Amino acid sequence: MSRTSGATRPLIAVPARFCATTSALRYAAEVTARALVEAVWRAGGEPAAIHPAPGELPERLTRFDGVLLPGGGDLAPYRYGADATHASVYDVDETQDAFDLDLARHSLDLGLPLLAICRGLQVVNVALGGTLEQDMGGPEHEHRHIVHPVTVRRGSLLEEALGAEKAEASCYHHQRVDRVGEGLTVTATAADGTVEGLEIPGAAGWFTAVQWHPEDTAPEDRAQQGLFDTLVRACATSR
Repeated sequence: MSRTSGATRPLIAVPARFCATTSALRYAAEVTARALVEAVWRAGGEPAAIHPAPGELPERLTRFDGVLLPGGGDLAPYRYGADATHASVYDVDETQDAFDLDLARHSLDLGLPLLAICRGLQVVNVALGGTLEQDMGGPEHEHRHIVHPVTVRRGSLLEEALGAEKAEASCYHHQRVDRVGEGLTVTATAADGTVEGLEIPGAAGWFTAVQWHPEDTAPEDRAQQGLFDTLVRACATSR
């Protein structure tokens, strides 16, 4: 695992998620998942929540060594050209969508190391012109509250980070990639054909995206922690 001193930890931008209520605050909040920031910290990085305010992103990103685009609610279907919204779509936020899409584009354009997780993978796919399947077919088909095997493409950055061609993925999603965005290639799939990983061959900076939540099992699973370790190493190298 990558380990750095406290004074030299690479700074990883993690866009906060809007939250209507929290137990410790009197107001709506901006939050980050503790499991995510702990996985980055274990890897030797310094996770830093950033306010989802669109605009000035290239300038804001200059202080960071890398980006982690996390999970969250659904993207508004019109963002990828859908004419209607499925009843299962939830927690859409226009500000969050605009910010995440801009962040994905700017991170890739700037060559910042980028790890995208769950919604993050979907954001990158949509940012590059791809589309999503709004609902995988109800509870009997969706990937929620399950751990299932994924097959990883040999020679991909994902395989290198995980150290394996198969992995056990902890999933929580009811949507999935439909049309793959421009320049992206599929690096992992589930048994039912769901796209579980995406990359850009020849990208300016290190980038990989996974549809599952590696932070769920990273404390016990070295392969899943390897994603965060590799992100932090890429950030340290690109300084």
